[in-house]
Amino acid sequence: MTTSLDRRSFITGAAGIAAASALAPQALLAAEGPSVPNTTPTPAFFAAPEAITDIAEEFDYDVVVVGAGASGVPAAISAYEAGARVALIQKESTAISQGNTSDSILLDESEPAGVAAVESLINQDCAHRSRRDQVDLWAHNSGEALRWLWNLGEKAGAQMVDATMKWTAAIQQVDGYHISYFAFDFGPKPYNTGKGMADILTYAESQGLEVFYETAGKQFVKDESGRVTGVIAERADGTYVLFNAAKGVIVATGDFMNDDDMMSYYAPELSNIYRKQFNKTGDGHKMIVWAGGVMEDVCATKVLHDFDAGPGAMCDMPFLAVKDDGTRFCNEKRCEMAVMANFLNGPKDCGWYTQVFDADYMTACANWPGKLFDEEAMKDFMPEEDQEHKGVYEGLINTYKADTLEELAEKLGINAENFVATVERYNELCELGADEDFGKDAQWLVPVKNPPFYGMHRHIGLSAIMKGVNVDEHMAVVDANGEAIPGLYAIGNLAGNFYGSPDYPMTVPGLSLGRCHTQGYVTGRYVASL
Repeated sequence: MTTSLDRRSFITGAAGIAAASALAPQALLAAEGPSVPNTTPTPAFFAAPEAITDIAEEFDYDVVVVGAGASGVPAAISAYEAGARVALIQKESTAISQGNTSDSILLDESEPAGVAAVESLINQDCAHRSRRDQVDLWAHNSGEALRWLWNLGEKAGAQMVDATMKWTAAIQQVDGYHISYFAFDFGPKPYNTGKGMADILTYAESQGLEVFYETAGKQFVKDESGRVTGVIAERADGTYVLFNAAKGVIVATGDFMNDDDMMSYYAPELSNIYRKQFNKTGDGHKMIVWAGGVMEDVCATKVLHDFDAGPGAMCDMPFLAVKDDGTRFCNEKRCEMAVMANFLNGPKDCGWYTQVFDADYMTACANWPGKLFDEEAMKDFMPEEDQEHKGVYEGLINTYKADTLEELAEKLGINAENFVATVERYNELCELGADEDFGKDAQWLVPVKNPPFYGMHRHIGLSAIMKGVNVDEHMAVVDANGEAIPGLYAIGNLAGNFYGSPDYPMTVPGLSLGRCHTQGYVTGRYVASL
């Protein structure tokens, strides 16, 4: 049926534009003195569109979740299990997510002071810009959430591996306090969280959850009081449908990495770094801004890595690292993989670098943090090996070995003359016992002398970009005055206030997905209870 929206207000116009004006970076203010008005123009990508009024069909639910990913799927299922009438709308034809690992804290096995210490550690790793209540929501609910998700995965037949010790052995003690974790991988690869979410969602549909695929959220509607009462979505055939939400709309549409204008505005330093995901165009950010929401006023946090060219457990080991021009560029012990793109974001580098070591690595690096893969296990990451490559994305493996440095450079496609000179210089520093070029501690100076020589040619890409809208402790979207917008919630990478650092912190592996799953689980139940 066709529905008139005359008695409801479409979310755009003056309110949305006023909120958008608070999005742009604020001018620096003097330490004392009057405030300086923000006159920065509203970004064009937040310009409000015309109202959609041609509604072909209308449905009534308690909770409507927009986006079927790592946070949206748990939100919809937890709300449904809590007794709410739930619609989950998804613009793609399946659930979409990425990555493998999620992490949580088991409160019943951890010291309370340890939980607090982990929260403070995360705040420190986020340049002291994360908001405590947001980190606290993860810390105090994640164990319950991930145990629940694991149980769902078992019922759904999802592929999962308990990876607690693999990822958390180094952080069992923080500031002298004990913490117990539960971490798991959707995997092994090429299975990942996206496939896990799809399998879990298929199971949830069999239990009665209503999912509308190829149905993209476009605009919110409000009643006379200013409460968000529903969302207008566009179906694959171009018609529009209104999903009314008596209790609330939960938006879980992910990030904006595939919107070129938003990326140029919020993360211009990534213009030469490839983006791993598709069709993530900031839809939820835009709809929420039109509704009066405000983008957080800290920088975007970028998740940059390559766990696939070589073993992920060796990615942060302080092997000699060289650019494609064959030159060394950093102190490898102080520069984990998550920050490498900061050195490699120019048009000549584009995120490429190589970790280099020789045949003695299993003994020479035996006490290094991480996990070494022996020569046999390394073959899974070597395209030249004529075998089945297990537990990897076969198109992304990129590790080579050779009997000479020149041959290795040729296989890697890097500058051989510079590379040989770099290795010779590095070996001199190892023999000297002092890194006069970059100051790496002598204990990590291991020469590259004995063939065969190995090179893991990593290509850093953008996995996620976290810069979202301001929310309160219940994940309700707040306006420019910090007041909750009734009926509107944001979770996952769309929600702000959790990070704030330019680089994603890797101290707690699996934090990103753990946060998304937890916010979905908690927020779905909360909105259903209203």
